[in-house]
Amino acid sequence: MINGTCLKNAIISGANNISKNRSAIDDLNIFPVPDGDTGTNMSMTINSAAAVLKEMGEDSDVGIVAGKAASAMLRGARGNSGVILSLIFRGFAQGLKDKETADGKDLTGALGNGVEAAYKAVMKPTEGTILTVARMGYEAGVELCENNNDPVAVWEAVVNAAEKALELTPELLPVLKKANVVDAGGKGLLTIFEGMLSVFRDGTIIEYDDADSAKTEEEPDYFRSAAAQFDNDITFTYCTEFIVGKDPDIHTDTQELRDYLRSIGDCVVVVDDEEIIKVHVHTENPGNAIQSGLEFGQLLKVKVENMKEQHRKAAEAAELAKARLAEKREKEQELASKEPTEEIGFVAVAAGEGLVQLFKDCGCDHVVSGGQSMNPSTQDIVSAVMATPAKKVVVFPNNKNIIMAAEQAIPLVTDREVVVIPTRTIPQGISALLSYDADLDADAAIEVMSESFAGVQTGLVTFAARNSEFGIHKIKENDIIGLENGKLTVNEKDIVKAAVKVTKSLITKESSFITVISGEGVTPEQSEKLVDTLTSKYGKDMEITYVDGGQPVYYFIISVE
Repeated sequence: MINGTCLKNAIISGANNISKNRSAIDDLNIFPVPDGDTGTNMSMTINSAAAVLKEMGEDSDVGIVAGKAASAMLRGARGNSGVILSLIFRGFAQGLKDKETADGKDLTGALGNGVEAAYKAVMKPTEGTILTVARMGYEAGVELCENNNDPVAVWEAVVNAAEKALELTPELLPVLKKANVVDAGGKGLLTIFEGMLSVFRDGTIIEYDDADSAKTEEEPDYFRSAAAQFDNDITFTYCTEFIVGKDPDIHTDTQELRDYLRSIGDCVVVVDDEEIIKVHVHTENPGNAIQSGLEFGQLLKVKVENMKEQHRKAAEAAELAKARLAEKREKEQELASKEPTEEIGFVAVAAGEGLVQLFKDCGCDHVVSGGQSMNPSTQDIVSAVMATPAKKVVVFPNNKNIIMAAEQAIPLVTDREVVVIPTRTIPQGISALLSYDADLDADAAIEVMSESFAGVQTGLVTFAARNSEFGIHKIKENDIIGLENGKLTVNEKDIVKAAVKVTKSLITKESSFITVISGEGVTPEQSEKLVDTLTSKYGKDMEITYVDGGQPVYYFIISVE
């Protein structure tokens, strides 16, 4: 039987296992556009549960452990893969509710609940994905349970079948076969299941050393070097260290070297043996110190560091860390929950100072930081909703990989209604928000907004994050690529030329407006060149607007309406 402690350790082990392997899972992504990669999203989702479980005691029932894990995963879910993972574990928790321990049938029944919930949540379930891996694992567990109810044997069957299902994914999805990879979400789920099996079978939690990534802005490293802590004590500028290989023909006492170094600096250390002399000194004249060492033999190693420059950089880093911490605390205060007094309010997801300000200027109460490659969690969206003082809060995800996380926020908010308008791009979100009519009642206004963005055409110019092959396009890492409504159609060397080609393909006879949004790293000259080119081609028939969005990932976002 599996008890609560065993299940807790199993989920922590699963989280550790995918954390160890998330980069390899990320690399299975076959689409060249930079995004919130599958391994990272799934790892962050399950680690939100692991963090909660590590704080629990050792005597909880399996039902309580599963419930705590599912609740944490739901709030921490990021990206579509993370949401599906959280749904699998939510169904799993429902199947184990009120149980003290779990046998093989309990585990498979619980997993079956999760599989069913995941399939229902996906509008068009596709085989050859994480869904297939979960389902085939569950089916193998059920089959074994007919003759063997041992939970370890059953979970071994689940893992073995999930592994075989993963190997089948390229046969079920031609795009995977062409790229010669398996499904990333399925690989992530198998990795978690394998981590759980390690505890069920052997009692061994797979370890993952996340010490380097554990530092947060709540605990900034204000002093990056020893020198920074003792600024007032820095009398001499240069920390000078060198090693001299002793010349056997030179018999001068090293005490003379010590005395000389003390005359030109402080913190003098001279250590020698039969072969070498090792020297450390703080001085204004590192050349003189080194020259004195040459009187004893040949230099083997030299290092000179400017301690005052080290301190200056450390101080700047400290100030930046303090500023970021202050900004984070200010945002946390800003996101304090507010009573729902207004009829309607708005929350959008966007990244880039210009875009954030644009959404606020258009009437958004709060803008959640996120987008491509930076998928916010469900809890991030819930916090923004709760900080919006409205009875109905409309959420614009503005990215297809954030829609499911936003929809998971709906049942988590009980004192106000949450409505997700499934905008897949920034231009769609802007168009929907601008169509808000304050003269209509809230429900009617939401209906208008939900219909308003259907005709918005979106073009994106970015870089290829990996080598790939799409149709006739052979993409190399760092190539400039253009997408038309999510479809890769342009492969260029120049971001302006790529943007012009994408815009041209989006324009129809009915088009009246072009909006160009420039991103991080785009020069004013490049933006001006693009706007001038579009104006010369289309300015007579269409209104062209330019926005400095400052968004990451995308050099240009182009909207045609």
